[in-house]
Amino acid sequence: MTGARTPTSEASTGELIAQATGDISTLIRNEIQLAKQDLATSGKRLGVGAGMFGVAGTLALYGLGALIAAAILGIAEELDAWLAALIVGGGLFVLAGLAALVGKMRVSRVAEPPKERVASVKADVAAARHGATS
Repeated sequence: MTGARTPTSEASTGELIAQATGDISTLIRNEIQLAKQDLATSGKRLGVGAGMFGVAGTLALYGLGALIAAAILGIAEELDAWLAALIVGGGLFVLAGLAALVGKMRVSRVAEPPKERVASVKADVAAARHGATS
């Protein structure tokens, strides 16, 4: 096609089909370009948002460290500093152990995939490979 379009009232069926095919191809290409632009914009926003969550997590971790140091220093007012650090460290290990137990319980409760669904998917795959058995 050279770019000049035959008016639809004068075009043959073949020319109309060729024009429609060309128009559909152009439309699809343009839509794909727009989708790429939208995804790039969304990706940039997602990246900045994820970076901000990372900064927030890092700052929270430093804040937790400061609170732990404050707890050690507070206990050290009454006890030796090494004993205060030992008490706080032991408490942190107890909390870590409890968190691990709760996590293990949650993970062990995850259900297996439904057997009927797995069988159905396997049947679909077999039918697609070997054709319908009707």
